[in-house]
Amino acid sequence: MRLRTLVLSALGALIIAGGLWFASLDKETRGLLTALPTDRDVLSWKQTQREAAFRAMDRIPLLAKAATVTPSPTPLPLPAGKTLEIPGIDDYLRTQNTAGLVILQDGRVRFERYGLGFDAAGRWTSFSVAKSFTSTLVGAAIQDGYIKSLEDKVSQYIPGLRGSAYDDVTIRQLLTMSSGVRWNEDYEDPNADVAQFNNATPDAGVDATVSYLRELPRAHPPGEVWNYNTGETNLIGVLVSSATGKPLTQYLQEKIWHPAGMEATATWLLGRTGHEIAGCCLQAATRDFSRFGLFVLANGAVGGQQIVPPDWFAQATRKQKDIGDPGRGYGFQWWTYDDGSVAAQGIFGQGIYIDLQRRLVIASNSNWTRASLGPESKAREAFYAQVRALIDAGG
Repeated sequence: MRLRTLVLSALGALIIAGGLWFASLDKETRGLLTALPTDRDVLSWKQTQREAAFRAMDRIPLLAKAATVTPSPTPLPLPAGKTLEIPGIDDYLRTQNTAGLVILQDGRVRFERYGLGFDAAGRWTSFSVAKSFTSTLVGAAIQDGYIKSLEDKVSQYIPGLRGSAYDDVTIRQLLTMSSGVRWNEDYEDPNADVAQFNNATPDAGVDATVSYLRELPRAHPPGEVWNYNTGETNLIGVLVSSATGKPLTQYLQEKIWHPAGMEATATWLLGRTGHEIAGCCLQAATRDFSRFGLFVLANGAVGGQQIVPPDWFAQATRKQKDIGDPGRGYGFQWWTYDDGSVAAQGIFGQGIYIDLQRRLVIASNSNWTRASLGPESKAREAFYAQVRALIDAGG
């Protein structure tokens, strides 16, 4: 009888917990509940599963926990501007599987549209768009005096890397993805580091990122070869937290989220050992992603306060490394264009495009058919060019 009572009590607790979790979901996510994935491997999810999950990454029990970033007490207004008439926009949104698209010029909303049952109040995951937020926090840590120089060795701030291939790697080399340490970022290869990293068991008492990366061998001398590496952006996050003595979410809130006037709550997924996954998975409203673009256009200055060094974005958003793509390059965790524009980009169609010359910001959240190799990427580049042309023509 006692065992039966214990079992019934445990079952009741699970039902209550499940009910509380279901209640925590917004209406649109509840409607997609049957499509939510049942495993942790984002790269293997079907498109219907991604559509359900990308708006609820911070509320799916099978995934890592998330830390919360509170809205700014003084949200930055986004007043309406003259609506930008964009020929073919409906087809573009459909083929991109767009969840949210916000276009700002001179701080005014020229275009805003949502799809896939998503809306302005929801949070969509960023994937690697988070990298550009993380690199900006390095600039803030330099401005605050927590980091002395980009030429400092990484192991100076992360002692657990001493004796590894990262001994001679500088912060600048991490930011420009030129550490020379071997890493495979092929999203469609289940044996790539980017996939294996998530399933690796960390050494006892060691941060998960540090534990995995310190075992990797050297492939090239530091600073010579560019190689895209999400693991190292996670390492940058560990470095910022180590230098500042603050959780990355707290520092993001203090240095970007509140000063930039973000209107909605955001969340950042935590890794196995409790640290923010700095190269990925910042969940936020599409409008707040666009506000980050305005923060960059303002050179990181808010209310007379300089959040990052005055020359930070001039360095961060210019071509620091050649990536083998004509007209493109890589800065400090930003994708650069030779015309002076810059973009934060995440797999499956997340992006913030910033054109300084036109005072233009295009924030988009989507659910592409493939992580990065489908037709949607080229179509988005053509869309950016179309919007620029419309603005130049007086649209």
